[in-house]
Amino acid sequence: MITVFGEGRGFRVVWLLEEMGLPYRLRPVDLLAGAENDAAFLEVNPAGFIPAIVDGDVTMVESIAIMEYLVARYGPTPLAPGPHDAEFPAYQQFLHLGEAGLAASIYFVVGARNFAPEADRQNWSAGQALGVFESRLTLVTRQLARSPYLAGDIFTAADISVHFAL
Repeated sequence: MITVFGEGRGFRVVWLLEEMGLPYRLRPVDLLAGAENDAAFLEVNPAGFIPAIVDGDVTMVESIAIMEYLVARYGPTPLAPGPHDAEFPAYQQFLHLGEAGLAASIYFVVGARNFAPEADRQNWSAGQALGVFESRLTLVTRQLARSPYLAGDIFTAADISVHFAL
C-alpha cells in the first residue's frame, strides 16, 4: 500500500490517488510541531518537507514527480494523456506550472503576508513573488477561456496540480 506523508502539497497526491482509485494510507506530519521532532518522517525525507510517499521500495518527495510516477506506474489513466496525444503538451505545461509557476511563488506571499512580523509583511520579495504568480496565472485563464480543462476537453492531473496552487 502507498503511504503518503503529509498534507499540504500532499493534497495533490491524495486527490490523484482518489481519482485513480488506488489504496493508500495518509501519515500526518505536523510541520508546526517541527519535522525535526518526527524521526520516522525524517528517515523517509531527511530534508523535512512534504509530501513524501513510500510505495514498496520506492520513496519520492516532490509532489509533481510523485504524480508523474503514479500515473506512469499505475496507469494508463485518462488523467494523463499519452506522449503522442494532442493534449500532451498542454498537460505537461500545466502539470508543472501548478508547482513551479504558481504554488512556489504564492507560498512565499502567503508566508510573508500571514506569518511574518507586521513590519515585514509587505516586503519586496513577497511583492515580486506575487507578480510572478499573477503573470503565470494569465496562462491558466487564457487556457480555460479556450477549453473546459487545462489539457483540453478532459479533466487531468494538470487540473489537480493547478487547483492546489489556486
